[in-house]
Amino acid sequence: MTPNRTLAPTVAAVGLFKDELVALRQDLHRHPELGFEEHRTAERIATFLQVLGIEVHRNVGRTGVVGVLRGRSVASGRSIGLRADMDALPIQELGDASYSSCRPGTMHGCGHDGHCAILLGAARYLAQTRRFDGTVYFFFQPGEEGHAGAREMIRDGLFERFPAERVFALHNWPSLPAGTIALNPGPMMAAIDKFSVRVQGQGGHGAHPQQAIDPILVGSKIVSAVHTIVSRNVNPVDAAVISFQSFQSGAPEALSVIPDHATLHGMVKWFKPEVQQVLRDRLIATAQSVAETFGAKATVHYEPLYPPTVNTPAEAAAVERVARRVVGDERVVGDMEPSMGSEDFAFMLAERPGAYFRLGQGMTDGRFLHHPRYDFNDETIPVGSGVFAALAEELMPL
Repeated sequence: MTPNRTLAPTVAAVGLFKDELVALRQDLHRHPELGFEEHRTAERIATFLQVLGIEVHRNVGRTGVVGVLRGRSVASGRSIGLRADMDALPIQELGDASYSSCRPGTMHGCGHDGHCAILLGAARYLAQTRRFDGTVYFFFQPGEEGHAGAREMIRDGLFERFPAERVFALHNWPSLPAGTIALNPGPMMAAIDKFSVRVQGQGGHGAHPQQAIDPILVGSKIVSAVHTIVSRNVNPVDAAVISFQSFQSGAPEALSVIPDHATLHGMVKWFKPEVQQVLRDRLIATAQSVAETFGAKATVHYEPLYPPTVNTPAEAAAVERVARRVVGDERVVGDMEPSMGSEDFAFMLAERPGAYFRLGQGMTDGRFLHHPRYDFNDETIPVGSGVFAALAEELMPL
């Protein structure tokens, strides 16, 4: 992770206080908090910013924190927003680090603890140097993991109160070499919707199935039929995914009992709105028609969650340009393949131009995001902080 010389001093400067950032990151890792429960995390962040002399606003979007830092001059009127997510996941950690989660069933399995440390590192550097003309807003966002915390902050007047002209965020990416910056000038992450299907059958005795309508059989047929939607109803050049995550019916101890209903839950991923419409319509029609074939009834609830995360070309180009100066050409990927994962920074990108990029972690042992043994690579903190800080200096020069 050896940077070159032009903007690399941002990385070197953050490196001088890396140990402090690592200690903070590991403290957050030890005390993880789920979406909209990040009270301790938010207070630690707010206190850190206040010590730096940065203006702090608490409880933005429920538990979010915003820091406001003005440069040596604000004559340009420019402003940017830099965002980090704060929440953890409902996963039982299996790692054995000294700072492993002290909260059963909750862990930082997606590296948001590292994202907070990175943004705080950028804040400290920029507060010390202030070599920019304009205002930097530091957005510490709650509830990214399925809670749409970015949307909550926006509904709470985020961009009216803190009018960033452009917004930027990063996410660690375990499979990329450590310190690599990767992005593209368009779609980075897919949209996500969720759905549930309740199959109403007719209970009965397992030895007399002809007297019942088996919801487990019907649900199984729905799963099989729905899995043909992408392959047979979506243009092959368009990316889409439908996956089931839960199938619940009956009770294991209820021997020879056919239950009267089954409930299935799943998610849908897409990039194009017209694809979303096809997936939604076909999923509902397929579930209902399959159920009717067996004399059952299917009720489908479909809920859009996050839109796709799409970079604007000019801002993606700015990140790539800065990253090449900070980490060198060999550690920048400008045509990163989009992921079918989802990210609620999409709500901010729907309001402002900006870019979302990845920071490589150099993990080759299969511990990807949301793995119970996942842990953030602390050696990459100065790189992420340095790129964020360099963006402020590049886009708002004195």
